[in-house]
Amino acid sequence: MPSRASASSVPRLPSAPSSIQKGSTLKSLLDRDAIDCLAHNLRLADPAFDAAGFRRSALRGLEPLGIMQRGQHLAAALRAHLPARFEAAVDVLLRSLTPPHSQTSDLGLAVFFYLPHVCFIGTYGLDAAHNDGRDPFEASMRAQYEITRRFSAEFSIRPFLIRWPERTLARLQGWTTDADPHVRRLCSEGTRPRLPWAQRIPAFVRDPRPVLPILEALKDDTDLYVRRSVANHVGDIAKDHPALAFELCRRWVDGASAERRWLIRHAVRHPAKQGVKAALRLRALAK
Repeated sequence: MPSRASASSVPRLPSAPSSIQKGSTLKSLLDRDAIDCLAHNLRLADPAFDAAGFRRSALRGLEPLGIMQRGQHLAAALRAHLPARFEAAVDVLLRSLTPPHSQTSDLGLAVFFYLPHVCFIGTYGLDAAHNDGRDPFEASMRAQYEITRRFSAEFSIRPFLIRWPERTLARLQGWTTDADPHVRRLCSEGTRPRLPWAQRIPAFVRDPRPVLPILEALKDDTDLYVRRSVANHVGDIAKDHPALAFELCRRWVDGASAERRWLIRHAVRHPAKQGVKAALRLRALAK
């Protein structure tokens, strides 16, 4: 068992259940304990960080807020207490992180500790005015790459896809071959046009074709965690462009492995439940 001294000298996560318990809500994941851990980790990363001032700012007005509102509220508190230049603030945030995940399942709910981090990047990482007039894109991408290995940057990547679609898609396309499945999953999950809990990407709702090369690159990924995201992404496309989604799946059936056949069945499960004939045919072909 680590000593008190050693435990106090490493970044830590708050205690959290593996799933939401009866009578509790997600907002409890960003409570006083999480704020104390965040202050502790940032103080380790930067001894000049005003941990006490941050705690006061973070706790002020926190109680009535839901989980997503708490993420934004704590991001604003981070903005007030981290270095003013965005890139310098990112350096502190990245030094404060706990180790990346070594698995893709049974991660529990403690990972929501990093929701304020992605809210910070998505809110303050788009405007050069927050970075002494310098383009913040590289610092933002570096931060999202590291944070998605511990939580998911699927919420924070979306404002970048809206502001800078071509350069952000190009970066995600490059990440489709990354060694970390969390990074590869972000490439599909973050570009979903109708991702739950997240802002929609109107351009991809209208026309999802710019993202199809990413889905093509990931359809046979070695990790189910990634393939499930691809299936859900195709399911999103089917809500607005069923013919495109069904044609994509029809092409993927040819020479499909058992894993890809599962992906196709999962992608069209909702229209199949509604009795859509094209979806039912695809599920039969992908058995």
